[in-house]
Amino acid sequence: MGDNGPMPIDDQLAAAVDLARSALDDAADAGTVGDHIGAVEDGDRLVSQHFTCLKPGYTGWYWSVSVSRAPDSDRITINDVVLLPGDDAITAPAWTPYRDRIRPGDLSPGDVLPPDEDDARLVPAWSAGDGDEQTPDRFFAREVGLGREWVLSLEGRELAADRWQEGEQGPEAAIAQQASGVCHSCGFMVSLAGPLADRFGVCANGMANDDGRVVSFDHGCGAHSGARLSRSAGIQKLPDPVFDTLTLDEVDGL
Repeated sequence: MGDNGPMPIDDQLAAAVDLARSALDDAADAGTVGDHIGAVEDGDRLVSQHFTCLKPGYTGWYWSVSVSRAPDSDRITINDVVLLPGDDAITAPAWTPYRDRIRPGDLSPGDVLPPDEDDARLVPAWSAGDGDEQTPDRFFAREVGLGREWVLSLEGRELAADRWQEGEQGPEAAIAQQASGVCHSCGFMVSLAGPLADRFGVCANGMANDDGRVVSFDHGCGAHSGARLSRSAGIQKLPDPVFDTLTLDEVDGL
């Protein structure tokens, strides 16, 4: 046998426009229900009656009233009344969790942003250094029982190092490109301790832009401890002017 196509919509449910509008008038705010758009079959003896929505701010939305009836019964039941977006409706963007929306620098006093339970940037303090050839003495072993339960993992350290190296305190910053010296040779640089100490330090020059910030060894600025002016900034004696317009001319007899 061939395919006879979809079953025709239930005539009784398709004709239940007034019943659906009555239920909608009871549920919706006055003046928000517009013209009847049409009926859509949702299943066997299950139809949705659609009406235009006149609610301010809901352009392109429509009211949907679900109606149904039992087999061999003429009694029509109202199932639900909902407001749905149409193809041209203005809808809010998909909700993004707070954790995914927050960006560096967004935290305000009182905000809390705990790390994920499986945060790859952290490892238990007792395991720090495992598998790291550069830390055979396990720098963080001293943390066991002394306060910190978690410390940076190898991945966490590398992520931080890459971020600092590529940021405004790295060698590619505009101020570093024109600096006369690098931070590694600056007397204002304070050394760090631990596995990042061979690449970064902290600026302690109160006149520098990066005072109190982590800087890479190959960063730099004009406030380097060895910076010198290319020529004297003292007061220079200017030569006599070719045309003196500042003093009075002396004229004999006057």
